[in-house]
Amino acid sequence: MFGETGQVAREVLRRAGAHEIVALGRGLADLADPEGCARAVEAAEADAVLNAAAWTDVDGAEGAEDAARRVNAEAPGAMARAAAARGLPFVHISTDYVFDGAGEAARREDEPVAPLSAYGRTKLEGERAVAAAGGAHAILRTSWVFSAHGKNFVKTMLRVGPERGALKVVDDQIGGPTPAAAIADACLAVAAALAEGRGASGVYHFAGAPAVSWRGFAEAIFAEAGLSVSVAPIATADWPTPARRPLNSRLDCGKIEATFGVQAPDWRAGLADVVKELKA
Repeated sequence: MFGETGQVAREVLRRAGAHEIVALGRGLADLADPEGCARAVEAAEADAVLNAAAWTDVDGAEGAEDAARRVNAEAPGAMARAAAARGLPFVHISTDYVFDGAGEAARREDEPVAPLSAYGRTKLEGERAVAAAGGAHAILRTSWVFSAHGKNFVKTMLRVGPERGALKVVDDQIGGPTPAAAIADACLAVAAALAEGRGASGVYHFAGAPAVSWRGFAEAIFAEAGLSVSVAPIATADWPTPARRPLNSRLDCGKIEATFGVQAPDWRAGLADVVKELKA
């Protein structure tokens, strides 16, 4: 597995069960060195390869698109080619940011892509590089990842909410918060299926349900934590950022359930688990 300290990578290590996971952190496999990543795949004793690492600084990518491309596109492509050469299935995590966020319907995997940001463009290039490698693969597009680890919206809200007592949160971006633990379980299940020759290569959507706005998610976080914090709605236009965000991040997750039996998680249950862990 590429990744060691990120949200999904940490959950994969925690939830591996009978699977033996070799985690390659930056010291062993730097995604800024795609050929080094390919060599790591060539040398690994593995039944499948999972890429749980990426450039995730969405705003930072606006001023460093070439560097983000190396990490998000060139490195996964090199990994996937090395995996294909060895006959190893490759599981790769992507994002809802490959879409432009138009409309209100949940997006299917076969719908047109049109990323709004450098991050989205480099992640889309990564998807295409993985598919072009020609080996067995699954690309899991997910959204709004949260856990008790690293930097994420849940931890930010729990930090700043009590400090300020009142917050303004964007209310016109709608999507599916996704527990990193659920993504880890999905990656493990899909990797195992592909290694056994079950399922089909391609792009799959995997995100939490039900759909909610960032403001609604914030309110749920404070309610779960037992905190009294008022959350006022604002529009995306009132909270400018270097990178444009899609307004509609709803993802249709029917394909991954039909193919691998993996159901979209209820983010509310995942939120309860994360808040409990953070309190502990």
